[in-house]
Amino acid sequence: MTTSTVGPAAASAPAARQASGPAQAWRRLRHQPVTLAAVITIAIIIVIAAAAPLIAPYDAGETDFTSVLAGPSADHLLGTDDFGHDILSQLIYAARTALIVGVGSVLVAMLIGVPMGLILGYKGGWYDRLGSRVMDIADAMPGIMIGFVVIAILGRGTLILIFAIGLIFSMNFARMVRAITLTERKKLYVESAHVTGLRNRQIVFGQVLPNLVGPLAVQGAVFLGNAIKVEAALSFLGLGLPDDQPSWGGMLRTAAEHQVDHPWMALPPGIAIVITVLALNLLGDGINDALSGARTSRKQRKRALHQAPTLAEVEEAKRAVSSVVTTPVAVAPALAQALVTTDKHPDPVLAVRDIHIVADRPDGEVVPLVSSLDLTVGRGEVMGLLGESGSGKSMLAKSILGLLPAGVRVESGSVELAGEELVGRTERQWREIRGKKLGVVFQNPQANLSPVHTVGRQLIDPLRIHHGMSKAVARDQAADLLDMVGVKDAAKRLDDYPHQFSGGMAQRVAIAIALAGDPDVLILDEATSALDVTTQSQVLDLVLDLREKLGMAVINITHDLGVAAEACDRVAIMYHGQLLEVNDVFSLFDEPHHPYTKALLASHPTADHKVDRLPTIADFVTADGEWIAR
Repeated sequence: MTTSTVGPAAASAPAARQASGPAQAWRRLRHQPVTLAAVITIAIIIVIAAAAPLIAPYDAGETDFTSVLAGPSADHLLGTDDFGHDILSQLIYAARTALIVGVGSVLVAMLIGVPMGLILGYKGGWYDRLGSRVMDIADAMPGIMIGFVVIAILGRGTLILIFAIGLIFSMNFARMVRAITLTERKKLYVESAHVTGLRNRQIVFGQVLPNLVGPLAVQGAVFLGNAIKVEAALSFLGLGLPDDQPSWGGMLRTAAEHQVDHPWMALPPGIAIVITVLALNLLGDGINDALSGARTSRKQRKRALHQAPTLAEVEEAKRAVSSVVTTPVAVAPALAQALVTTDKHPDPVLAVRDIHIVADRPDGEVVPLVSSLDLTVGRGEVMGLLGESGSGKSMLAKSILGLLPAGVRVESGSVELAGEELVGRTERQWREIRGKKLGVVFQNPQANLSPVHTVGRQLIDPLRIHHGMSKAVARDQAADLLDMVGVKDAAKRLDDYPHQFSGGMAQRVAIAIALAGDPDVLILDEATSALDVTTQSQVLDLVLDLREKLGMAVINITHDLGVAAEACDRVAIMYHGQLLEVNDVFSLFDEPHHPYTKALLASHPTADHKVDRLPTIADFVTADGEWIAR
């Protein structure tokens, strides 16, 4: 149900939000001469339309029967039509009509298409499949025919025309918003919103929608021009606005009737349509470039080309990599031995018992991801979860949070939080747990926060949801939380955006948000790996201090043995979805029992051991859990 498609602007628009803020986008916009010319042109058209009664020589409906179909003169600068209407006055008043119909149509299209695209993209599954088929059917219909049908049923009129044109473009907005939402819903700030306990409606319209402002602005500018074209086409055919309402399409229809004897009549409305639509399309492209930062100067392009590696340098790098020889570490050939250490905390707040996490493949095969895992975390304890990538650490954490991805499920087992069973809870029941009893801080501090909301807004929302505070009280509490995690001038910084914080400070804000619900367990999923060493140490000290103040348990998922040694009370070693060894941090580092733990510690360089090559584990585990030596 579309009359045109949007090319590069729509294609690159999803990236616009992440590239820059409004101030930086405006600075880029000012350095785009073509876009500035388009902005000035549109501004002039808006001023002319708004001031039409003041600047038009005659009223819109005023006639001069003594001067019918007259050419340009001192009284009528652009001549008159067949009813004696002044063409210049008609042109000025028609600009108002075009903008009203165009803006109204785009708003109607957004009101229909944006919520539809958000819901389909966020929900996914059957919602998305059925909704996508509806959009395909609608797109297969000629848009102009949809306008004909609506006008034939409801009649002619401004509001009806706005609705008809808006309906034509609504599916374009729905399809674009759906595509972007499918990407946005996988990002950490959405997952963080889930963890803080926000409802789906609040996440979709309060978190995801504001991040679509850039693409919607680009799409809206382009479709505004298209809407003006459709209005002109329908009015030209006599199906748009009433005859007594000035429009550029109606003026073209009159010009077509007198094309032979008065050909100049088509020039004013035709030129007005071309200039307006062209300016709006250029504005859309300019907004897209300004938001995404796609255009670079000639000097920047030359510098990038000059700094690019040559083919010889690339080949030399390949040879250097291929010449690296690793030193394998001897490892016992049996992985399936019993857990080396089974000590449990005397006062557990979180207990994972015999949990099995599997992935369902499309062919029906069930692939085990985590198998027969038992783990307890005590009150006030910092439990480290160590293991290489793919060992199942984050999958275990997601099962505790109820955030397993599509196609992954808990096949059996139990997860208890302060005596409450978490496995099998509905999404509504999870909202009583996430953010309130379970908090989480993810790896990338900037991606962990919504880029279009102030940190104050992101702190106030969970406080109001979980504690029922008023906005004023929640704001005071948010400032206290920021102050507690070490953010200076906390009350003033509530109105700052995440990009105004350094990496370490942004991670402190993320920790404050995770603490807003006063959780029993705080999960740190590689929370310090993206930070420099100094900032990493500061954040770890902060977590330990908060543990002492609040008495919460902490699960610290990390690859860094140094982080585990510095910040953890006990450490659990995972490999290939299995828990191999659990012990207090001193015993595990001084006297590791399991051969994999020994190999893992040996692969970490230390100051008192000089090695030419880092040792690696030469054995590998098959899909059925058997350890095979190479």
